[in-house]
Amino acid sequence: MLAYDFGVGHPMTSDRIDLTIALAAGLGLLEGPSVEVVAAEPAPDALLTTVHEPAYVAAVHAAAERGVPDPVRGLGTRDDPVFPQMHDAAARVVAGSVDAALAVWEGRAPHAVNVGGGLHHAMPGAASGFCVYNDAAVAIRALLAAGVERVAYVDVDAHHGDGVQAVFWDDPRVLTVSLHETGHALFPGTGYPGETGGPGAEGTAVNVALPSRTGDAGWLRALDAVVPAVVRAFAPQVLVTQHGCDTHRLDPLTSLRVSVDGQRVAAERLHALAHEVCDGRWLALGGGGYAVLDVVPRSWAHLIGIATHRPVDPATPVPQEWLDAVRQRYGRAAVGVMTDGVAVQPRPWSAGYDPADDVDRAVRATRAAVFPALGLDPELD
Repeated sequence: MLAYDFGVGHPMTSDRIDLTIALAAGLGLLEGPSVEVVAAEPAPDALLTTVHEPAYVAAVHAAAERGVPDPVRGLGTRDDPVFPQMHDAAARVVAGSVDAALAVWEGRAPHAVNVGGGLHHAMPGAASGFCVYNDAAVAIRALLAAGVERVAYVDVDAHHGDGVQAVFWDDPRVLTVSLHETGHALFPGTGYPGETGGPGAEGTAVNVALPSRTGDAGWLRALDAVVPAVVRAFAPQVLVTQHGCDTHRLDPLTSLRVSVDGQRVAAERLHALAHEVCDGRWLALGGGGYAVLDVVPRSWAHLIGIATHRPVDPATPVPQEWLDAVRQRYGRAAVGVMTDGVAVQPRPWSAGYDPADDVDRAVRATRAAVFPALGLDPELD
């Protein structure tokens, strides 16, 4: 998985994965008979082409093997520079998510996590936004091929999950929900409330476009006001979630103001929703997140703890061995506790709508656009 790395200076460094797994191990989250850490081989082209165009897969092979850029297909751009193991590394991420999804569906595991996954911007015919292959979309398509009738995908990355939405725009079997910073301010410039799904799939794309600088209270209020209602109404058999932690206030690429504590609460609520709605069948993926030392490892270690039913107390100190390794490797200290010290207490939507609040207006626009198509009352449910 660590081969998925665009090189020195690029935000999408594989150090994010390396540090996360090391922290999870240091916290004891990967031990015991209930947890299995498994490898993944690169996905075959036949699996990749269930979502991606054959010509695009061929272009990725050419880029990886011969260094041939293809800017028309997003390869060799500033966001997605070519690197020697590009195909194998990206295909391995896909296989990890597909294997995890099928393990959940087949009952071999109640939950599964691929923190290297969540590459939600890749399109069928092009790389985009640091994403070469769309592992989430391929995993969902594999679930459908295995007999799943309805899959819900919930994306809490700061960026709109445009690639997954595009793949399933016309598919009524897949609900895509994205809670993100508004496209007026942030890549990819999409994800507005009026994007609700194609013909025959109306109401299966749900987008909450939040104002820049939204913090914990507003972010969780928006999640609570939209996500549980639409997922319950859709009644999926499997829940797939994407946990990009670039919503954090320290992230260098976004303008949201969420804490690690807020991200942990969101993961807890999605975990509970999986148990409520689909018998616990839950695949959790990573995604964005570019505060490499101070945010990503802590946020995703919390995610792993929740998925393994060993939630980490926010007051837990970060293991000294991990802190020492970070200081030796990067020359500076990292945050030494598993919390940002934020007391997360969002005001529930049932407490009333505030027309003067930018977050409330964004939430209301989403509810008005999509709730009726799902048989929900935007004023009551």
